[in-house]
Amino acid sequence: MFEIAAQIQSPAKCEVHSVIRFLNAKVERPAEIHKQIFAVYGNVMNRQNVTKWCREFSEGRTDVHNEQMSGRPSLISDDLQEIEGDIRANRRVTIRELHHIVPEVSKTTIHKAVTEKLRYRILCARWVPKILTDDHKTKRMVSALKFLTRYTQEGDEFLDSIVTGDET
Repeated sequence: MFEIAAQIQSPAKCEVHSVIRFLNAKVERPAEIHKQIFAVYGNVMNRQNVTKWCREFSEGRTDVHNEQMSGRPSLISDDLQEIEGDIRANRRVTIRELHHIVPEVSKTTIHKAVTEKLRYRILCARWVPKILTDDHKTKRMVSALKFLTRYTQEGDEFLDSIVTGDET
C-alpha cells in the first residue's frame, strides 16, 4: 500500500499524536494506524495507546499535546546549581547526602539529574564529569605542549622518564 524510505528517529510525541489525529479523521482503524506509525517511527507507541488517542480524537479532542500531569512537580531545576556546587566541593558526596541537602527532591530524581543533566558519572567512588570542561581542555593542552617542548630538547631520554597509570 505504501513504501517507507527510512524510519524517522526520535519523533516528538505531539508529532505522533498529529499523525494519529490525521489518520483517525480519514477513518483508519487503530490497528492500521499503529502499523503505519510502527513502519515510519518504529516502536514509539503501543497499540493500546493508539486506540486511546483515536477514541479521544473521535470524542472531540483537538489538542495533540499531553495534558499536564498531576503529581509531584520536579523541583530539581531550581536546585541544580546547589547540587553541582556540592559535588565540586566534595567529589565523594553520595546521592543520600545530596538528598539530605535537598530533601524535597527524591533520591531517584537527584540521581537522574546528576547523571543526565549535569553529566557526571561515578569513577573510583568519586563524581567526575563525563565531558571535559574548558578548564580541563586547557590543562591538557598546556601539559601536551610542555611534553613536546621537553621531547624536542631531550629526545628519547625524556620518554624513558614518563610513568603512566590508570584511574586507580
